[in-house]
Amino acid sequence: MKQKTKAKVILHKKLQEGIYDLRLGTDLAQDARAGRFIGIYTSDRSKLLPRPISICEYDRDGNMLRLVYRVTGPNTGTEEISHLTPGDDVDILGILGNGYDTEMIAANYAHPVIMGGGIGIPPMLGLARELDEAYHGKGNITSILGYRDSNLFLAKGFEDSSKVYIATEDGSAGTHGNVLDVMKQNEHFDISAAGETADVMDTNLATCDVILACGPMPMLRAIAAYAREKNIKAYVSLEERMACGIGACLGCITKTRGIDGHSHVHNARICTDGPVFDADDLDL
Repeated sequence: MKQKTKAKVILHKKLQEGIYDLRLGTDLAQDARAGRFIGIYTSDRSKLLPRPISICEYDRDGNMLRLVYRVTGPNTGTEEISHLTPGDDVDILGILGNGYDTEMIAANYAHPVIMGGGIGIPPMLGLARELDEAYHGKGNITSILGYRDSNLFLAKGFEDSSKVYIATEDGSAGTHGNVLDVMKQNEHFDISAAGETADVMDTNLATCDVILACGPMPMLRAIAAYAREKNIKAYVSLEERMACGIGACLGCITKTRGIDGHSHVHNARICTDGPVFDADDLDL
């Protein structure tokens, strides 16, 4: 059940220009799951609705939520949040949204590939670690992370639970291109020529049977199309489109292939029905 409560700022630091790492002490960590989010209220009375920010990681033992977010511009809710300092109290609403069902994924798929692009990368870190637990540390998990340049925030954190590939738009690190360029370059690895070792099997992205993605909408559209072409299951998080995060503003409507039983239209609200969806259910 979602609730409004106060959280304590434990740590807050800048990771790179415009991107911040915020740790909050709150009992809501007990209900956190990969792909879900919270709303953070600001003190600006002109901004009555909370700012939705995805959960990067959570620590239930320590009652801590980690949020890694981007400041969207001056005089915005996220710009105000960026001024919080350790010891501050802040009003939050959570836990919100529907995340990734990692138990189902571990039970039904042998090689999940996580794809994160830009500020869609933070929630995928928690997903990688939650998946690793679901596979009891014995899963074949791959993470493909897409950045603009060599400022690879959070990339190291994925290495504990998955094999990591990097793509950069400017070619300064990893593959020059996007996450799907990495996928396509590694899906035809010749195992027979190298011998069937564990490392080779990890490199063979042709064994991918489910894609879990979060990032800009053009990236998600391309991933959904690729998954349909290759007959790979895909689950995508549309969190980039959220505004209020609680279904009040109706600013995050997405088109669906099926008809909503309540409204009788081909629409879903990303913040309340998602943000994670089966790509087959969406009209991207």
